[in-house]
Amino acid sequence: MDDPDSLELLDQLECILESDPLIDEVGFIHPSQFAALNEDIVTPSTSVGSVRKSTFGTLFWGRDHKLGISTMVLFPLYVAAKNAFVEAYTNYKVHHRDDKNASTCSSYSPSSLESELMKHSRALLLLSSDFGTAWNSRKLVLSKKQSFSMFMNELIFSSVILSHSPKSEQAWSQRRWVIKMIAGNCSNLQEIMERESELVKKLAERSKMNYRAWNHRCWLVSYMSAEQLLQEFNNSRGWASLNVADNSCFHYRARLMLRLFEESRHSKDQDAGFNPELHELLKDEFNWVEKLINRYVGREALWLHRRFLLTCYIRYFALGDHDRSLPSNQRNIRTVDTDMLIDNELELFRACTIVPDCDFEDYQAQATFAATHMVWLKKQLSGTLAIDIQKVETSRLKSLLTNVCPEKNLLWNSLPELCEST
Repeated sequence: MDDPDSLELLDQLECILESDPLIDEVGFIHPSQFAALNEDIVTPSTSVGSVRKSTFGTLFWGRDHKLGISTMVLFPLYVAAKNAFVEAYTNYKVHHRDDKNASTCSSYSPSSLESELMKHSRALLLLSSDFGTAWNSRKLVLSKKQSFSMFMNELIFSSVILSHSPKSEQAWSQRRWVIKMIAGNCSNLQEIMERESELVKKLAERSKMNYRAWNHRCWLVSYMSAEQLLQEFNNSRGWASLNVADNSCFHYRARLMLRLFEESRHSKDQDAGFNPELHELLKDEFNWVEKLINRYVGREALWLHRRFLLTCYIRYFALGDHDRSLPSNQRNIRTVDTDMLIDNELELFRACTIVPDCDFEDYQAQATFAATHMVWLKKQLSGTLAIDIQKVETSRLKSLLTNVCPEKNLLWNSLPELCEST
């Protein structure tokens, strides 16, 4: 049996949530912080209905649609919310199992059962964001109701969860499920995509290296229009420039670029698959990444993104045997462009493998990344392009890697690219 105080606390929390449907952020507050928070508040700005004012000031705090919960009551609240949810979920399943079992819950109407289940699961998930059964129960109710407004409210609710648990996989998964449910019958899907992308950006600024948030943003790409893809690609550059160690953002830019190339290949307006706008966009990305590499020494994420860019160039723009049918002017332009690209990679390699006589270890890391980048490039290029890259002597590469990263000598000795005779 639950302690009456914990049940009363749960009732008060659920009353607060019902009284203010615009709550957009929840946090957990140490009891010692309540006095400071209440100093400039005469009366709570959040409508608390029947909630006792004394309790609201000491265990709960609300202002401007922000809700704080005292850490002192988290455990009893969780126990009460879990037990209430389990009971509501059991009643709901029994009622919906079949007509015979429905008679056992005759005192409950279907709408009241759904209301109880959604109410208690909401309180439970605010306290335990990855409680999978609670999320699944909400999916069950929402899939039966098929109400667009309820789906939109679920997006709002999950964003409240993410305000205090930005890396909650279950909350991000719930958002993807909702978007899938509404995608086919939603006239403002592109607006929702914009808000989703903005939400990820905001949470990524609060919680660095948030893989789950960026993974969600990558997933959104498949629902974006061509205009949105380009807009997102341009808008994300500023954030990436300030967070050069966060590989997730560069992975997002790679996902956007791949989708742009896919859209271009499906377009009937492009001749022989060559898109001059994307070709220029790729060159601009090369120049931008090179500036970042020179500015921020020893950042592996930048070198990995450059590998991706080279892969795109080789795949979409480098000449191959299948391109012999191209007009001579296009072949000449692409040949000259490829030669310039290879020369630029060699110049970047030479500049980044100069290790000054200092204790700044990032220069050793920069030299290692530059050398392994060149080893990778030697492996990727084939045919006539491979002749150009042989300007970098294999022995020099191996010697450089051995000097700057001697702990991986076994790896360097085993790479075929470093065992070739020159």
